[in-house]
Amino acid sequence: MSTIEKDQKIEGLSKRLKYSTRVNHDGVDKMVMASEPFLNNENYTKFLRLQHIFHLSVAPLYQRKELQAFFPGLDELPRLSAVESDLKDLGLDTNMDEALLAKLTDLYQAIGWLYCSEGSNIGAAFLYKETQKLNFDAENGARHLAAHPEGRAPHWRKFVAQLDALSLTEEQEARAVQGAIDAFAFYKKTLAQLAA
Repeated sequence: MSTIEKDQKIEGLSKRLKYSTRVNHDGVDKMVMASEPFLNNENYTKFLRLQHIFHLSVAPLYQRKELQAFFPGLDELPRLSAVESDLKDLGLDTNMDEALLAKLTDLYQAIGWLYCSEGSNIGAAFLYKETQKLNFDAENGARHLAAHPEGRAPHWRKFVAQLDALSLTEEQEARAVQGAIDAFAFYKKTLAQLAA
C-alpha cells in the first residue's frame, strides 16, 4: 500500500484497488473508445479478438481452487465461452496463438486480474448498448457483454463484498494491486497489437 493510500485511510481492498489503478483504468477506456469498436463490423471483430485474448488469459484463474476459496461461485463466472460464441456468430474461428496470452501464476496478482475482469462487466453496460447499432445482442454477437443473470450491480456488489472480506498482508495486497495494473497494461498492449 502506498503512503498516499495509508494517509487517506482508504477502507476496503476494492476501494484501494480502484484508487491505485484509476489512471490505468481511464487509459484503457480512452484507448478502447479511440479504436471505435462499434463503427463497423471490422472494428468490432478486432474488439472481439481483444476480448478473446483477455478472457482466455484469465479463464484458468476461475478454476483455481485457492481462488475459489476466496470467491465462492467463481467457477460459474468466466465469460470465455460467451466470447467464443460471439466469435462464431460472426463466422470467426476461436483458434488462438498462445504466445498472445498472459501467463498468470501468482495467486495474489491473480486477485487483481479478477478485479479487472469482473469489474469490466459493469462498464460493459455502455458497450452492450453500443453493439446494438451493429444489430448484435445477448443472443447474437454480444453475449459476453450482456448483464449477469443477477444483474450487473448486484453481481458486482457480491464480488466486492468477497474481495473486501479477504485478509491479506500488506505485501499480498501490493501484489493484488500490481496484478490489476498488469491486467490493464496487458489489455492496452494487446489492443495496440491488434490495431497495428
